[in-house]
Amino acid sequence: MNTSELSHKNFKRICIINWLFTGPVCLVFGMPYYVMAQQFVGNPYLWYPGALLFSMPFMITVLHGHVTMALGKAHRHHYYEWLMAHPYSYGLGFHPFLISTRFRVALLVMAGLVGAVGG
Repeated sequence: MNTSELSHKNFKRICIINWLFTGPVCLVFGMPYYVMAQQFVGNPYLWYPGALLFSMPFMITVLHGHVTMALGKAHRHHYYEWLMAHPYSYGLGFHPFLISTRFRVALLVMAGLVGAVGG
């Protein structure tokens, strides 16, 4: 029995949990933007894209924190390497740039620009 936290089975479990968390966490963090956009953004077609852009950095942070809690800071890079090794299944859409702070801040700025353009 393989009980290592760095096993394929554990990485698969973490990945499935992260995929299951994605929708609800995105909804929870996108709701404040959506409510504010209803008040201040005139174009309703921009409410959902703006809410998605706003929620993504927070969602990525929560999922990255889940990986860190499951594996520890010293071993989380093994999980991300595993995702990159499985680009057509578990690592679908994953790139190491996704967890960078610059990318997450850029998403927040883009969400602000979507709100400013629609307002």
